[in-house]
Amino acid sequence: MRDERIIESYTGVTSERKKSKMPARLDFWQSATGLFLGLFMLAHLLFVSSILISKEAMFWVTKFFEGSLIFGEAGKPEIVSVVAAIVIIAFVAHAFLALRKFPINYRQFLALRTHKHLMKHSDTSLWVIQAATGFAMFFLAMPHLFVNLTQPENIGPLASSFRFVHQDFWLLYIFLLFAVELHGSIGLYRLCIKWGWFEKIGIKNLRMVKWALSVFCIVLGLCSYAAYIQIGKGLDPKKSIHEYRVIDEITQGKGE
Repeated sequence: MRDERIIESYTGVTSERKKSKMPARLDFWQSATGLFLGLFMLAHLLFVSSILISKEAMFWVTKFFEGSLIFGEAGKPEIVSVVAAIVIIAFVAHAFLALRKFPINYRQFLALRTHKHLMKHSDTSLWVIQAATGFAMFFLAMPHLFVNLTQPENIGPLASSFRFVHQDFWLLYIFLLFAVELHGSIGLYRLCIKWGWFEKIGIKNLRMVKWALSVFCIVLGLCSYAAYIQIGKGLDPKKSIHEYRVIDEITQGKGE
């Protein structure tokens, strides 16, 4: 069995002289995890942008994800930790599967760069952006996910704004915003091309939808970012983030 696997790894052919199905399986799981993360990205952006409606709206979204409709007003912040854990698993799996397509040495990098400049193919350029933003997300996304995993009780309009400004997460989030929205929108577009989804609308129209989605996500993200910054600047840095979550519970939960 071991010898067969060694031969398959070098030749891409099984011991039965058949083409190995492993690359196709890996491609499927890369697409599946990418689709899950891309759709989660869009949903997360919409939920976070609820701050643009009101603090009460953002707090309602927070409590909704804590299971307030099932467990009452108190909710269970642990549910947020479970969601964060699922996203982390999908993120790590997707990154692991995507790594096999990254240029791993100078020769491969040179071939990619030459192909990109000679062909001037827009989808190749999009892949390069996707690869670069994906690499950046290795470092940018995990701190955010780790906070949600370990501090689910410290999320809310005031608590999150406090984290933005007084715990200096604004610096992380501005880079994460562009990396996630570009990577996610390009990834969803490439999935549509790869699997033939929405092919009836044509590739040009699909590309226009992709750019419209990118612009929409980035603009909405920047507006939400500015709203959290504005709220955070008015908060007392001498207080703790937990105190502001308690204030959220008292003021937003009952309406200011």
